[in-house]
Formats: sequence, structure tokens, C-alpha cells
Amino acid sequence: MSVLKSKGFKYFKNLVIGLGASAVMLGALGKINSEPWGGTMITVGLITEAILFAFLGLIGPEKDYYWEKLYPGLDKYGSNINPLTEGDQAASLAGPRALDPDVVEGRLGGMLDELQIMSKSLGSLKALQEVDFQKTGEQISAMGNFYSKMNDAMSSLNETVEDTKLYQENLSSLNRNLSGLNSVYGNVLSAFKAPVQ
Repeated sequence: MSVLKSKGFKYFKNLVIGLGASAVMLGALGKINSEPWGGTMITVGLITEAILFAFLGLIGPEKDYYWEKLYPGLDKYGSNINPLTEGDQAASLAGPRALDPDVVEGRLGGMLDELQIMSKSLGSLKALQEVDFQKTGEQISAMGNFYSKMNDAMSSLNETVEDTKLYQENLSSLNRNLSGLNSVYGNVLSAFKAPVQ
């Protein structure tokens, strides 16, 4: 691999170009503000940039994408370009391939069906987006209030049940006391009715 195409060289080249441009800008700022160092700084920056531009002109343009590896002959003007799926290279890999119009039409039809399904799905999403959820929030809030009031009523009902149990216990106790009192009263009456001897 060439040094000019290495990652380190690209980083160094960009760093020097950026520093040279910064020196030119600082020099221009110094000249505008009539600073004594402005002339020196702009001179250093412009010389650096001139050297870099001359160097960049000598090394030639840089290729980032190597399409000619996928399409041999792409880098030659007027060549017959065939992808790797055709020609001598493809014959050694999988044999020659011709495009079958029925297969292509079937695949395109399948893609069209999928696009229509996606369109319907997007329409459903748009309809969902346009739904006004503000009323739903109000309904949820009203349901929350209903459940809160229902809980209050249930706790009041529980208290009422407890009061009813206490009332029943008091009535049972009163019944026992009255039964005891009746038997004492009966004994007193029998004692008064009995003849004195």
C-alpha cells in the first residue's frame, strides 16, 4: 500500500492544511487589527498553504471508492463494463446468468405488494396520530375519580358493618341481661305470692 493512501498520511495532510489555514486566518485578523505580528503570521500561513497546494497538485486526486474492482474496466474510458456476475470471472464462480423477465416481473410485483401493505400501515399510523386522546385522558381521570369514590364507599360500608356487628353484640348482651332480670323479677314475684307461714 502506498504511503500516500495510508491513514496516517491522510490525517497528517488534513492536520497541516488545517493549521496552515488557521495561521492565514490569524494573520489576516492581526493585519486587520494592525497588530505587529499580523504580517509575519499571514506570511507564514500563506507560504504553508502554497506548499501544501503545490504538493496536493503533484500527488493527484485520491480515490476513496474502488468501483473498478466490482465493475472491471470502469476506470478505462469507453470500456465494456460488466459486473462480476457476468463474463470470465462469473463463469468460474457460478456460470453465466441471464435475466429472466418473468422472475424480474415476479420480484417487482412482490415488491409492489409489500409497498402497498406498507402504505396501508402508514395510513393507519397517520389515522392513529390524528386521534384526539384528550377526551380519553378525561375519561381515564373520571374513572379514577369513580374508583376513588367507590373505595370511600366501600370503607364506609365496612365501618357500617362493624357498627352493625357491635349493635348486634350489644343487643345480645341486653337480651341476656333482660333474661336475667326477668328471672330475678320472676323470683321476686314468686316470693311475694308465696304464703307467709
